[in-house]
Amino acid sequence: MKAKMFFMGLLLALGCWVSSCQKGELDASQTGNLVPLTVGQDPSLPSISVNGTQLHAEAFGPADSALLVVIHGGPGSDYRYLLNCKEFADEGYRVVFYDQRGSGLSKRHSKDSYSIELMIDDLGAVIEHYKTRPDQKVFLLGHSWGAMLATDYINVHPAHINGAILCEPGGFTFAQMKDYLSRSQNYGVFSEALNDAVYLDQFLTGKEDQHEILDYKFGLWASVEEGEDSPVGNEGPLPFWRSGAIVNKALFEIADEQGFDFTTNLQQFDTKILFVYSENNSAYGEQHAINVSSAYHDVQLFRVDDAGHDMLSFPRGWQNFFPVGLSYLNDLK
Repeated sequence: MKAKMFFMGLLLALGCWVSSCQKGELDASQTGNLVPLTVGQDPSLPSISVNGTQLHAEAFGPADSALLVVIHGGPGSDYRYLLNCKEFADEGYRVVFYDQRGSGLSKRHSKDSYSIELMIDDLGAVIEHYKTRPDQKVFLLGHSWGAMLATDYINVHPAHINGAILCEPGGFTFAQMKDYLSRSQNYGVFSEALNDAVYLDQFLTGKEDQHEILDYKFGLWASVEEGEDSPVGNEGPLPFWRSGAIVNKALFEIADEQGFDFTTNLQQFDTKILFVYSENNSAYGEQHAINVSSAYHDVQLFRVDDAGHDMLSFPRGWQNFFPVGLSYLNDLK
């Protein structure tokens, strides 16, 4: 009986989908129907042009104050879920947000154009765009993949950064990242969130240059981490504008084929970092935090209680994190 009801529901949903397309209500190939427009498509969005691309970006706080560059996760997410960090601007920091190349509302590029080195160069270009003087201090605040990117930037340019807040990076080596992903993405085949995510994959297919369709589908996959059966312990769905499917696929394939190690030069960076992990992410834990952060010379380890992986996005996690993050930055400011 349940199987019959599911089959009938499937036919009804498919019929509604086809009907809506025939009436012109939704054409998946039409720009703007599935996902928001990028900065190249909507000139009203705040953006900067750096390093041969156009990035969705904005900054808050006094322009000549110490820079705090906020680096989102993914690869392929956007900075909307990190906008609580605007609160640092009220404390006198120049807080910079940007969607990485091919991510969020930033410009899309072909899959073969991406590299980790290019993402590092983009971060450097963002910093230079917002700096108003040579002696202006620069701090990085990275979350998840963003914390990995921040560490790779420090590994390449240790003298350019005055401090960093790193929130649950998967790992700074390929082995560490695989170890974490084996736990954090351990979903059951009958997981409700996973089933929801793959459902529309039966009806929407996209080629590599059909970014709207692929980004929409990738957004569904990303929602799996918000399910009740996910080990990462988030409180609920994250706010976001648009996912970047192609950059995510490109960077994961590069990591899988070439591996990576972002720790080869970290001994040159002797400033204390603030390394943050969460109480409710059962896939992470204190031991993984210690293993990953040990690549740095001087580490302040902090657990955000009553929060999961996205501890900066929800009220309880943010309220527990912010005083510690502010104190760390003020000590180095």
